[in-house]
Amino acid sequence: MKKIAFVLVIVFAFTALSCEGDRGPQGPPGLDGGLERGIILEITNDFTPQNDYSFNYSFPNTIEVFESDVIQVYLLEEVVDDINGPADVWTPLPTSFFFNDGSQLVYNYNHTYFDAQFFLGGNVDFGTVSNELLLNQTFRIAIIPADFAENNPDLNSMEAIMQAMPNSEIINLN
Repeated sequence: MKKIAFVLVIVFAFTALSCEGDRGPQGPPGLDGGLERGIILEITNDFTPQNDYSFNYSFPNTIEVFESDVIQVYLLEEVVDDINGPADVWTPLPTSFFFNDGSQLVYNYNHTYFDAQFFLGGNVDFGTVSNELLLNQTFRIAIIPADFAENNPDLNSMEAIMQAMPNSEIINLN
């Protein structure tokens, strides 16, 4: 009885391994697996009376942004010296600057999945604000996949986002 079972296993294995024929049609492509790839856009623009201290930025058509993605914006507040060279200091928006007279300047934004609107607020007379705070302001727009944002709640730090999404691409649009 053992010999018959052994012979049947051998015959079955030989039959299964010796099958030939066309491979068959390719199945539909699956979803990309697990890579979190955010995009960070860097822009520089001015806040002037001519643009009513605001400007709009439309995302390039080459970048796909979903309604579920998280859009976070950071202001390049200053560049400091470090032992490795200059280091950028990025501050999440909205952010406020306070003046000696008690007035306040607020950098703010809103967004859709196809653009971001940047604007100034506060109780300061914009005409009295130094050009240093109005002209050549650099921003980073982080387009963060929804799944990543949901599982990584520290979106206030540009450095944390860059470390958590090492595959992110920074695109300087200036």
